Amino acid sequence: MPPKKKEEKVEQCPLYLGRFGTSLKIGIVGVPNVGKSTFFNVLCKQSIPAENFPFCTIDPNESRVSVPDERFDWLCDHFKPPSKVPAYLSVVDIAGLVRGASEGEGLGNAFLSHIGGCDAIFSMMRVFDDPDVTHVDGEVDPLRDTETIFQELRLKDVEYLTNNIEKVGKVVARMGDKDKVAKNEYETMLKARDLLKDGKDVRKCTWSNKEIEALNKHLLLTSKPVIYLINMGEKDYIKKKGKWLLKIKKYLDENDPGATMIPFSGALEQRLLDDPDNAKTFLEENKTQSNLDKIIVQGFKALGLEYFFTVGADEVRAWTIQKHTKAPQAAGKIHSDMERGFIKAEVYKYEDIVEHKSEAAVKAAGRYRMEGKNYEVQDGDILMIKFNVTDAKKK
Repeated sequence: MPPKKKEEKVEQCPLYLGRFGTSLKIGIVGVPNVGKSTFFNVLCKQSIPAENFPFCTIDPNESRVSVPDERFDWLCDHFKPPSKVPAYLSVVDIAGLVRGASEGEGLGNAFLSHIGGCDAIFSMMRVFDDPDVTHVDGEVDPLRDTETIFQELRLKDVEYLTNNIEKVGKVVARMGDKDKVAKNEYETMLKARDLLKDGKDVRKCTWSNKEIEALNKHLLLTSKPVIYLINMGEKDYIKKKGKWLLKIKKYLDENDPGATMIPFSGALEQRLLDDPDNAKTFLEENKTQSNLDKIIVQGFKALGLEYFFTVGADEVRAWTIQKHTKAPQAAGKIHSDMERGFIKAEVYKYEDIVEHKSEAAVKAAGRYRMEGKNYEVQDGDILMIKFNVTDAKKK
């Protein structure tokens, strides 16, 4: 009798700060009147209030936008299916925060809870001057505004941690080393609170896997990834100039190295939305372009998300997964039975189908691969899942 084949052991994915899942959201955050709702309008092509007074947005507005991808467009053109399902980014427009928000100023507690419901942040920085759009502090200063926002987030995290340190501390006092999970959580929260009091955001600090496990129970406001959106006036954006751009770049280099900073113009985007027939001509004449697609793609990546494709004559679909997802869990996004009865994944790259034009030609060229349970699905992979599920229960 041949020896029983050893079952392939599935390696664990690395740990990251934040929720595990694919139904993640990114929130638009900033002080009042920096252009958040205007940006949300053009991003989602919706019409919601965007008036010239603080707290125009009280309840958060939420929408989802398709993630632009030339690969998806090409696959749809090639297979011509009746069903086309792209990946989506969920975006939340959150009311403006003011100094003292962590203590309840300007409905701050409610608005901070809205940020808590998101998994990443579009930090909106206003650099345009417009006498018709008042600023909550009188004059435009995006660096001051950004410091205000993140100081309020830190203060709220400190308050939250202080309350929970007391609760977990009682468990540790009673159980000691017998409850190692509680002890790790307690020590991690103490460390996080000390760093926050020193003005350091949780996401900018180095954490061990054990500490990340503890922090992910609490989803602190300052643990969320941030993309900085620089809202410029239309003329400055077209000229690619502005007195604040270099100052912001220097500020981010010193305070958030490696951060993504994307200039755009809410006024320009609104113009393009209002006059779609002449939008292309206007962009060509002014030698400029919209940055909305870039913002959507970077927002999706900030959430730690990517997607693979399934293709065919019936449907082309992008399936959203978290980075470092293994093949069985990716298969589970299509159907739970596929994960439960996973055998293997047949994989090829988008570039392969572009070059060889058909799956048969891809196979003939030796570019069609068989991958097992430890295969880490890559962004843009095209998958076909082989699985087998029986009704018999495992003993």
